[in-house]
Amino acid sequence: MKLAVDVMGGDLGAQAPVAAVQELASTHPDVKFCLIGTEAAVSAGTARLPSNVEVVTSESVIQPDEEPVRAVRRKPDSSLVMAARMVREGQADAMVSAGNTGALVAAGLLTIGRLPGIERPALAPVLPTFQGQGVLLLDAGATMDAAPENLVQYAHMGTAYSEHVLGVERPRVGLLNVGAESTKGNHLTKAAYDLLVEAGLNFVGNVEARNLLDGDCDVVVCDGFVGNVVLKLTEGIGLGLFKALKQTVSTAGVTAKLGALLLAPRLRAFAAEFDYAEYGGAPFLGVAGGCIKAHGSSNQRAWYTALLQAIRFCEQDVNAKLISSLERQGSNPSCGE
Repeated sequence: MKLAVDVMGGDLGAQAPVAAVQELASTHPDVKFCLIGTEAAVSAGTARLPSNVEVVTSESVIQPDEEPVRAVRRKPDSSLVMAARMVREGQADAMVSAGNTGALVAAGLLTIGRLPGIERPALAPVLPTFQGQGVLLLDAGATMDAAPENLVQYAHMGTAYSEHVLGVERPRVGLLNVGAESTKGNHLTKAAYDLLVEAGLNFVGNVEARNLLDGDCDVVVCDGFVGNVVLKLTEGIGLGLFKALKQTVSTAGVTAKLGALLLAPRLRAFAAEFDYAEYGGAPFLGVAGGCIKAHGSSNQRAWYTALLQAIRFCEQDVNAKLISSLERQGSNPSCGE
């Protein structure tokens, strides 16, 4: 197994992914890692690499503000596109990047290509839940305007990934909607609801956004526009609440500070349950190779988790199971061929 690691896209520079690869390589000697980045970025932290780690130099970097498709086409020598090309050409089984999300989606579609029968691949992050098990969200931004049939494919892909990578037995699938009743929603959700009922999945019906983090389902599907809004709103609320809590404690009186001190271990454990670093990255499900999008601000721990997620993706041969699940249910649209 070999992973292509784009070390250029993260907010913290190449140091975090390089350190994570060094840590993981020592415990997974059977996995090969290829660090891809500019010479200046990778030279500092790669003096003593394990024998299962190599370095490939890239000439350019896709910046966060670049138009994704144009950047992928104009920068074939960028670290992100080089990683995607390694997957396409069979030189790597999966790639991991914390770079421009739009560029990763474009590279996944234009460079790696789709799996047979997949019309619209989906970004699938795990959102933390109050019960601690997490919920897989599809799609988080790859396709802004989805068709009802796309949501059914998302449900099949999410079910297979949840079973084989996240270890959830018979995952419960929910449809993100404005109400729990089957008659609620717009044209997309109403049509998708009827298809999901007949899809042979463990479909539990509509899920309202306010219940999304309650653990009522293991996989939730929606179009990419709604999913991206939900993802960013969830992240923003989480960061804001913890920031407000710290500020409240810092300006409180002695009694309140003593109480916070007693609660500190539990508060740290609670914060860890909602830390993106513990949930790895978002797999780009439906492309013809492993493709993991790490969080832009990933630290070493988050990179480690995302890389481990890529290893599990390959070990479980997730793409073969995605195809098998879709074929078994007869949900492969001909337009995906």
